[in-house]
Amino acid sequence: MARSPLTLAATVTSALREASVVDVRILSENAAGRFDSAYATLGDGSRVVVRAATDAETSAELGAEARALAALTDGVRSLLPFRAPRLHGRAAQGGWTAIVVDFLDGYRVDASHVPAGRGAATSIGAAIAAVHALPESIARGAGLPQLTASQVRDDVSRLLDRVATVHRVPVSLLSRWSRALAEDRLWRFESTLTLGGITADAFLIEDRDGVPAVTGLLAWQGLGVGDPAVDLRWLSSAPDASEDVLGAYAQASVRTPDAALRTRSRLYAELEFAKWLVHGRDSGDEEILDDAVALLTSLADTVVDDDLLAEDDLDVDDAIALIGRVPGAAAAVDTSMQTDAYDLDETSFFTDELAPEHAAVDPEDANATAPLQLDDWTSTRNEAENETDAAADAALRRWASS
Repeated sequence: MARSPLTLAATVTSALREASVVDVRILSENAAGRFDSAYATLGDGSRVVVRAATDAETSAELGAEARALAALTDGVRSLLPFRAPRLHGRAAQGGWTAIVVDFLDGYRVDASHVPAGRGAATSIGAAIAAVHALPESIARGAGLPQLTASQVRDDVSRLLDRVATVHRVPVSLLSRWSRALAEDRLWRFESTLTLGGITADAFLIEDRDGVPAVTGLLAWQGLGVGDPAVDLRWLSSAPDASEDVLGAYAQASVRTPDAALRTRSRLYAELEFAKWLVHGRDSGDEEILDDAVALLTSLADTVVDDDLLAEDDLDVDDAIALIGRVPGAAAAVDTSMQTDAYDLDETSFFTDELAPEHAAVDPEDANATAPLQLDDWTSTRNEAENETDAAADAALRRWASS
């Protein structure tokens, strides 16, 4: 049962002893979200967001977010070209963690709706590069996860071993992923501070002189050192914008050009389905297992003629060439508002019904790859009450890998 607005208001005053709440409004659309969320107006006119966990998994996630936000000192924040929420406090609510952070204005855009050209795509690419440029000492000082390239590769290897034991994955996919794992050149990358798998809808956008620009970033719970490609895996769900996001990322990056960045990001996108399968097996949930098998079967059919490693034939000169890309004109943006909870029952998946979209890929292009619809699968579904003009329907899901 979802917590009431009064209960969430009490959580705010518990975390902020001196605060007085004059108004509180639920952010969650219904009671099935992973978090109970609300935004509250305080006596001084400021607004905050309270998120209370509903189980041990989400409680751990909120704890990780609190540690990450605490690590973002004023000096670190000054290096970012956008805002990050400030942690005002945390409290226990029903035995689980609850946190109170700034409410940031802005709208959000689902990956599949990010348009090509200058605007949201280029701004998001530059924003991701800005996070990756932050010093790794932030993670060390806060005790956040730190993985080398070798450790990242080992994690993928362990995942594939676990997937193979389920015996329900198409052999063609296991072969595809195993070949990628075996390619040494794919794993020669420089570890950076990453967000642990950001999605497009975590960025808050506002129009500046008629051009959409990132002004805030909400999701920090995955902050740590690892593979920068993980924060670009959502590009498989954004076929229109992927080139402009990558071009802006390369232009703003201070790191050595990584010719295999695109390939690893696509691999990570596909492995999200594998993680879902393992999650179903570990939880003993046959419905999740069947769902994952259907997704993997559809994925295998979609990529049957697609060589994942073909994109990795690029050399460093090709990667550097991305920096010289000139973005095109901005297009109209379909948006969704800032919210914090989602409904597992209302998620949408990559299914056979999407095949007509995939068939639109140019058959004459040997290196063309079909878009994977992962944005609706990995993100959060929310709808703020009383916000009707800019709200857009989005099906979203996040879950922690075992």
